[in-house]
Parts: sequence; C-alpha cells; structure tokens
Amino acid sequence: MATEHFFVVDVGNTSTHVGLACGKRIVKQGRMTTREGREERNIKALLRKLAAGRAVKDAVLCSVVPGLNPLWEQVLHKLCGRSPLMIGHRIRLNFRIDYPQPETIGADRLADAAAAWDRYQGAVVVADFGTALTFDVITGDGRYVGGVIAPGLPLMTEYMAERTALLPQIGLGGRFGNIGRSTNEAMRIGSMVGYRGMVREILEHIKAGMKERRIRFCATGGYAGLALKGLNTPVEILPELTLDGLVLLREWNR
Repeated sequence: MATEHFFVVDVGNTSTHVGLACGKRIVKQGRMTTREGREERNIKALLRKLAAGRAVKDAVLCSVVPGLNPLWEQVLHKLCGRSPLMIGHRIRLNFRIDYPQPETIGADRLADAAAAWDRYQGAVVVADFGTALTFDVITGDGRYVGGVIAPGLPLMTEYMAERTALLPQIGLGGRFGNIGRSTNEAMRIGSMVGYRGMVREILEHIKAGMKERRIRFCATGGYAGLALKGLNTPVEILPELTLDGLVLLREWNR
C-alpha cells in the first residue's frame, strides 16, 4: 500500500512554514506571512498548490498564534477529512519533559526538541532564530529541562527605528567594516556583531549549567544563517528542523 501524504504546518508570529510530507520525508514546502494566513482563501491556495492534485489525508498543526488555530483547524479538516494533530505537551513525545509548567512550552519548541533528540540521541541545545530567539535544552538522558528566550534579530533594528527620531529602518544583510562609516553601517555592526555576542554568551551560560561531557548545538529558523555567520562556534544549521519534528511526532501519535 502506498504511503499517504499529509501536511505539516508551523504557524509562527511572522511567517508560516508549510510542508507536504510522505512517510518520513518532506517532499514539498511553501511559505506565507502569518498575516496572509488570516484569510481562508490564502491558506487553501497554498495547501492545494502543495498537494498538486494528490490525496492528502492528514495534517499536523504547530502554532504559536492561538487566535489563528480555529481557522487552520477548520481548513485542514475540510481538506484532509479529519482534524489535524495539534502539537502540545500532552501528546506522546520521544523525550521526557522535566519542566515545572509544561503547558507554557511553545509547540514549535516541542517540535524542535523532538527532531533534535531524534537526530543526536544526546545532549543538545537547539536555537530557533525567528521573531523571538529561543534556546531549548535536552540533556544526555533525553530530558527537556528548559531554555532561554531572547529578542529575535529583526526586533533589534525595528525597535531602534521605532523608538528614536533619527535612526532609520535598515536591512540586516550586506557587508560592514570594523567601524561604521555611516549611520546604516554603524547600526548594522551593532546589530550583527552584538547579536553574535549575545548568542555566544547565552550558549556558554547554558553549557556551564548542563554538566555534560559533550553538547551539540544546532539551529533553525529564517535568520539562523545570517545571525550565526562568523560566530566561530560549531553549529549545524537545519532549516527544516521544525517540520521534521512534526513529521516525527505524527509517527509517534497517529
């Protein structure tokens, strides 16, 4: 019997990442802004484009925007014929949660942790570079023990532009020297170099409290490559980590 196709959906604060999976593999991907995902027609258009005429019988939904959950659940139910698997701390996980308030852990963080533990089977720190920057910590014996939450890279430049009269909104890419020769270059240095410093310090702070012989570091999220460039710390960047976690959690729960 042929393996069925299913959707995996990661609704973030700024961007929504959707994949079409078959078995244990993501075969197609698409993105939309989360604002676009407030319209049923936009959601259906993206899902139908990914399906491309295939019969899709199931879905997994991971969301950090609770207000959009009913709409996504409704659309996925219509297209798949069943309610999607909602990611949360009560579903079956491939790791143990050792955390005082597990209901407060974001669904995306659970998916990241599931994929990271499956990949490394050992102590790992997972960083997700989105609107917020999250670090999640899994111990060598497979316990999720918590993490760190910091502002995401785009928030740094946006906040400066919003809260000052003369500083402009700048793009995050582009070259810069050691000393800024313009306002834009000075802001870019402050954002990019300062951000790398923050990441490095947080990572060292986490590792100091883990007491593990070997700790892996992996990263995902739309800003991971940009933020980690020049960090000089061993890191594996895995752009599909969250979607891979959703595929894995479906296997564990369906």
